[in-house]
Amino acid sequence: MVQAKTIIGLIIVAILIVLPLALYSGHGEDDGYFGGSDDQGGEEIEKMDPGYEVWAQPIWEPPSGEIESLIFCLETAIGSIILGYVFGYWGGQDKAKKGKNKKEKIKKKKKYLILQ
Repeated sequence: MVQAKTIIGLIIVAILIVLPLALYSGHGEDDGYFGGSDDQGGEEIEKMDPGYEVWAQPIWEPPSGEIESLIFCLETAIGSIILGYVFGYWGGQDKAKKGKNKKEKIKKKKKYLILQ
């Protein structure tokens, strides 16, 4: 039987996925939605200080937006792999500790039964 917590969690996840899609359907970057923070930061600096000169330049700029997206996707994939490994490692340690505790309890029961 499925636990109530699981059902509630799935409902919350579904709401979090569907709600933004319903609220912002038909809107795009032209309407000011889903704009990048880099663009917004540059615009705010221009408003605050119109004569501001950029003093730092990027070391390398990707030749196209597609390459930039590819590099970003690779970065997120590598980060996800690292996080998955760490959480899996922690979970494995937890399971090993629980398994060790179970073995100790079984040994104690066997000793108790033998002593009787």
